[in-house]
Amino acid sequence: MAVSIPPLASAIAPNRPLDDSNQEARGMLLGLVGVAMFSLTLPFTRMAVTELDPLFVTVGRALGAALLAGLWLLWRHAPLPPRSTLPALSLVALGCILGFPLLSSLALRSLPAAHGAVLVGVLPLATALVAALRGDERPSTGFWMMAVLGAALVVGFALRQGGGALHLADLLMFGAVAAAAIGYAEGARVARTLGGPQTICWALLLAAPVMAPLMAWVTLPHIAALRGVAPQAWGAFAYLTCFSMFIGFFFWYRGLALGGVARVGQVQLLQPFLSLVGAALLLDETMAPDNCLFALAVIGVVFAGRRMGVQR
Repeated sequence: MAVSIPPLASAIAPNRPLDDSNQEARGMLLGLVGVAMFSLTLPFTRMAVTELDPLFVTVGRALGAALLAGLWLLWRHAPLPPRSTLPALSLVALGCILGFPLLSSLALRSLPAAHGAVLVGVLPLATALVAALRGDERPSTGFWMMAVLGAALVVGFALRQGGGALHLADLLMFGAVAAAAIGYAEGARVARTLGGPQTICWALLLAAPVMAPLMAWVTLPHIAALRGVAPQAWGAFAYLTCFSMFIGFFFWYRGLALGGVARVGQVQLLQPFLSLVGAALLLDETMAPDNCLFALAVIGVVFAGRRMGVQR
């Protein structure tokens, strides 16, 4: 029986009653939109850190997104989040607003964006693992088999590209993946009650008091140097601020809350392929034939994983 997909604006709205037959489809759709936005994060980060300091990129995009978040919360007349959500929001801030941006920015000073995109392919497995350890979901054996297969594909590809070894930049990227997995899983839990937009907005505002002094410390000694930064680096910085750190999470957290972390998280296995395309278009990085074969294999894992059972 065909499943109808509602407009995205209504699907994002928090606490909206959902029919069980449509809930997973809505979650997958919203998750895919978020992944499409996130897929350009690494290419644009690579473009930004070629001229901007990684710490400046990290704290600058967080503060810019926090400003947007504050304006959105005022416009929506959003109430303060319950005190019980503050620990989870703090983990979202540490993982998604500080950890992943900083570690990935440091790694991409030496790694090509295409290589980093492959390593990020293990993020769905890491996110599902965090959700399982938290006790929120119980993926079936078949699901884990598909998730491990997807992770093996991306790690094997990374080893092949790295000449059979993992380097410091690879380890930094894996650390970024671990940080994002914690932030994604915790954010999905909070989004079930707050909604995706409020979850990322309050996490951004929670991080702002820490980011502001860091921004002053990084920026003040180098204000003159910022004037010579190329426009494309500033354009990349703007994308990271508006889409990677803000708008993308509206779709992503709502999708995770509707369809479940393990199920919707599998959509992120498509992100390496989309990032490879983005790196080729934005940075002129080579997209070799084996990249395409890898992407097709990952897509097959995504569809197989969708058909495996997950208890919530």
